[in-house]
Amino acid sequence: MQISFSRKKPKTAGALVSSLDNSVLRGVKQSMLAFLMLLMCAVPAMAQQTPAAPAQAAAPDVKKVLAFGDSLTAGYGLKRGEALPDQLQTLFDAQGIPVKFLQGGVSGDTTATAFSRLEWTLKRQNPDYAIVALGGNDMLRAIDPAASEKSLRRILDMLKAQNIPVLLAGMRAPISYGAAYSQGYDKMYANLAKEYGAVFYPFLLEGVAENSALNLRDGVHPNAQGVQVVARGLYPHVVELLKKKK
Repeated sequence: MQISFSRKKPKTAGALVSSLDNSVLRGVKQSMLAFLMLLMCAVPAMAQQTPAAPAQAAAPDVKKVLAFGDSLTAGYGLKRGEALPDQLQTLFDAQGIPVKFLQGGVSGDTTATAFSRLEWTLKRQNPDYAIVALGGNDMLRAIDPAASEKSLRRILDMLKAQNIPVLLAGMRAPISYGAAYSQGYDKMYANLAKEYGAVFYPFLLEGVAENSALNLRDGVHPNAQGVQVVARGLYPHVVELLKKKK
């Protein structure tokens, strides 16, 4: 038996270099082909992407209106969300008017006690506009209209100093107090509104006072339906207020 150990002829240096060149070239070609295939797949996908949405317009500037008053503003005897600022908010939201009503009513406040808390309220609430609805408790306590006028003037002076436009809502004294007393209150509100350039609503409880169907059992404070009437009466005057630039 003949055993043969055959040997292949060794490659020359030139052959090795040529072989390596071919191997590298094949690798480069394969890499380039893979890259081109990947690019061809990526381009359609990129083309199908939805372009970024343009930045939305800034939200309209929401003006803050402070309802500064007594129990008629605070919502005495009513459920949450039924007070005057809340019902005004509902009316303005329905019209898409960008405004925020702030609760600033305290039951039992007179014009004098309201003034004593006004500076703190303004710092805390920082309103753009104010509805001043005070005087009912002054009348119930038979306070001299001259004293009430002095307190209201101080309130209006402070709001004016902070460049806050005002809607002044008046009250009417009962006839039983006497003609002179009643006329004193009527003149007080009208004169102050004119002097300070305030939007004037002569009687806050217009259409509600002495209507048992629109008041609580005490006959003094409006029920939820009564506050709706008050809010609707105030609505156009608040619109006028908002036209005043701060």
